[in-house]
Amino acid sequence: MISIQSVSKAFRPAGGGPPNQVLEGVSLHVPPSCLYGLIGPGAAGKSILLKMIVGLMKPDAGSITVDGVDVTQASELDLQKMRLKFGMLFQNNALFDHMTVGDNIAFPLRRLTDLGEDQIKDRVMERLSHVALTGFEGRLPAGLSGGQKKRVGVARATITKAPIVLYDEPAAGLDPVTSQKIFELLREEQRASGATVVMVSSDLDRLLTVTDRIGMMYRGRLIFDGTTHEAQTSTEPRVRQFVHGLTEGPL
Repeated sequence: MISIQSVSKAFRPAGGGPPNQVLEGVSLHVPPSCLYGLIGPGAAGKSILLKMIVGLMKPDAGSITVDGVDVTQASELDLQKMRLKFGMLFQNNALFDHMTVGDNIAFPLRRLTDLGEDQIKDRVMERLSHVALTGFEGRLPAGLSGGQKKRVGVARATITKAPIVLYDEPAAGLDPVTSQKIFELLREEQRASGATVVMVSSDLDRLLTVTDRIGMMYRGRLIFDGTTHEAQTSTEPRVRQFVHGLTEGPL
């Protein structure tokens, strides 16, 4: 479903100087209907890789193929069509403060489809029910808790029933109990829809309870790619330290 081959990216400082290499020779494959967790220290290149998968940023070298389309070579028109296959939950939720919860969730349908308002309303209500927010459609984001905002984000990311969903730190800033509920919700969504999911998260304790496969980024390189069990039992020092929270090691 998603194939990344030898992707590299560097940013040049505005004032000159040597480039900052943020991705270097990254290759990985995300199978269809897989929940793939992308982990690693801060500034390892995880969120940049997500942006490249959806075509929001282009690599300096390498290719990224999504459902048979090379997004690194696609025209802007082709990218727009390809993005119809994606749902996204951003790290900061990216909810529109001036819109109600219902309008926030409906936004992708109104922008990307020609569904009538009655159909959109039905879909919104179904999504609200699924994320346990029935009756919240008229509220504004300012009146929601952090966990409720995340649930609204999940409802919006999945309302188009996209076959590919990207989550960037879906539990950032949440307490452990709420975080676990969010991860369980995301896993339930993925199983129900059969979507291919790529999730970036620093909350390893909970992330590892829902993933099928794990990739670990370290200083712009992919240093591990395997099943969740293989990640938990890996003897690679950096993977072992990061996964098990060891205080001493090479990181």
